[in-house]
Amino acid sequence: MSRADPSFSLTKAAARHIWLRAQRLDSEAPFGEGPQATAAAVEHLGYVQIDTIHVIERCHHHILWNRIPEYRRADLRQAQSVDKSVFEYWTHALSYVPARDFRFFMPAMKLHRREGHKWFGEVTPANLRKVMRLLKKDGALTIRDIDDDVLVDKVHAWASRKPSKRALQLAFYEGRVTISERNGMLKTYELMERHFGWDSPPKPASAREITGYLLDRALRAQGLVSLDSICHLDAPSKPAVRRLIEARVRRRELVPVALEGAGKQQHWALPETLETTGGTSAEPVHILSPFDPLIIQRKRTQLFFDYQHCFEAYVPKEKRRFGYFALPVLVGDVIVAAIDLKTDRQMRKLLLQKWNWIGAAAPKGARKDLKRRIEEELHRFERFQLAE
Repeated sequence: MSRADPSFSLTKAAARHIWLRAQRLDSEAPFGEGPQATAAAVEHLGYVQIDTIHVIERCHHHILWNRIPEYRRADLRQAQSVDKSVFEYWTHALSYVPARDFRFFMPAMKLHRREGHKWFGEVTPANLRKVMRLLKKDGALTIRDIDDDVLVDKVHAWASRKPSKRALQLAFYEGRVTISERNGMLKTYELMERHFGWDSPPKPASAREITGYLLDRALRAQGLVSLDSICHLDAPSKPAVRRLIEARVRRRELVPVALEGAGKQQHWALPETLETTGGTSAEPVHILSPFDPLIIQRKRTQLFFDYQHCFEAYVPKEKRRFGYFALPVLVGDVIVAAIDLKTDRQMRKLLLQKWNWIGAAAPKGARKDLKRRIEEELHRFERFQLAE
């Protein structure tokens, strides 16, 4: 594939419109409401990241709320535990994934069964047998249901002193068990086959099918893709994905795109995606999670939005610019502010720690109206935050 003379040139503004449309952040209630909307959002995005941080809302709920105005936490529980339309597994991080995509994750599960997992080398066969025996005998359980462990020293900061917890986590990555329910960060584990009610498990995807899945997932959720955006934190997949892209370009199923400001970084899109690159007249306001798909790939966000987000929870206080848990604020197709928030659950308030306007994105003459609109969305976010 030649790097020179790509067949389509694209401005940053047009690229933003494509990405926002693909992320379903350019329209009101694109997925409807209720548990079916939650499942539809996860299916469209491909995955929704999970994280333990609880300064405000946990990021999986926050990401879904931004695309489903009437979203309720119970909707995700229904999708995971009752409808079983989503399940948890590792993408670039622990995430909710569509259950229909389960087969694409089975080869990784089988690899961990065969070769182990680098994070759980200390798990003994005896501890793994113990938790599997308990699950088979007593049914679904949480780590709190196991109280006879002899505690051990942690092997790293995020490890557990309970050998059974590490064994359950290994069984999860090996595909022996799944997380059938989540209450906060307390996970209920269940045997995989029993949770899904399979007579026989799905057929694992081939390596070729997984490559196609990665590319198609990115095209659907990103609109305009690069190798880095398709294979985020997954460098080993890049050679196969590049070969598939080259084949699709030859068949004219993909179009090479020269993106303004991208330099030598190559981008591609479906031909139909490039047929409508204009924006909409609507300018919705979104208070985004730092783990939102629009923000989590920091270099891509900077390229498209000229906004460099830094997750400052890990930055010394005296060196923070935007605040401990700053959230980017998107208005239309521009990130205009970064707001540091904290939820005081005891006082039942959403606390505004710091407000930063983002350079030229929020000219002084427009800030009064922008501030009013953002505050309206903050009130809506607070109501969601404090809802039971």
